[in-house]
Amino acid sequence: MHCSLAINIGNLKLKNPVMVASGTFGYAEEFKDFIDLKQLGAIVTKTITLKPRQGNPMPRTCETPSGMLNSIGLENPGIEKFIQEKLPSLEKIGVPLIISISSENDPRELVTLAARLDKIKAVAAVELNISCPNLRKNKLISHDAHSTYEVVKAVRQVTHKTVVTKLSPNVTCIAEIAQAAENAGSDALALINTLSGMSINVEKRMPKLACVTGGLSGPAIRPIAVRMVWEVFQKVKIPIIGMGGIMNTSDALEFLLAGSTAVSIGTANFVNPRSAIEIISGLKTYISKNKISSIKKFIGGLKV
Repeated sequence: MHCSLAINIGNLKLKNPVMVASGTFGYAEEFKDFIDLKQLGAIVTKTITLKPRQGNPMPRTCETPSGMLNSIGLENPGIEKFIQEKLPSLEKIGVPLIISISSENDPRELVTLAARLDKIKAVAAVELNISCPNLRKNKLISHDAHSTYEVVKAVRQVTHKTVVTKLSPNVTCIAEIAQAAENAGSDALALINTLSGMSINVEKRMPKLACVTGGLSGPAIRPIAVRMVWEVFQKVKIPIIGMGGIMNTSDALEFLLAGSTAVSIGTANFVNPRSAIEIISGLKTYISKNKISSIKKFIGGLKV
């Protein structure tokens, strides 16, 4: 029996539903000696801004129970250097590239970035990172349904690429924000970004991160992420890319059952560089063993 892992996200056709999350895989160069990058369903790049960013002061990561806190602050070379120095090697890999973009101060920067990337054939999609908690802002675009709608709509008007909107879990009702993004023309949603958290060194009586707070990721947030995917799946018709503490095949299957069309592997990459490849293999084994002809038939199959 032939079993297929192929899925569609907007205009994207992926050979399997497993991708690597923005900010956890660098620009893929760091992982080429550990895995066959061509096996990945897609690669989501480190988030790019219009101008170069040095990121937040050190220390900006620390381990927590069943997870980690980070406050990187979107360190990146800026869009032009990314296109010149990083994109060529990424293009050679031969898997769909989803370019994560964010704005520093003005949401219109996202429109400029999307328009710039729209002209580049190697770019398969753009991910609107409107939910990074590490930019020292009290309110993010993704905290408000109207702001989300306006930004996604503006980006939609300047690009033919598949648009993925990455949402924040630090909201009262994530389904409301998801519907706003869908109504504005987003082709897909990515959820969840990290949860705001902090950790304290009790001996020094100081925060473990220089910026005091950071984004919590890892297995500790997985039940929250699965619940949010399930809630959003019931309210929207566009595909969901689920993420949040996926460490193995069983974790990925949870997200798919809850309604994710695809999954993105993040913190697990720091623990085991082969995580994504092992999960792809595990999904193949699972659908074959259970005589499921296509992973598409498994998505959203939760019995309540």
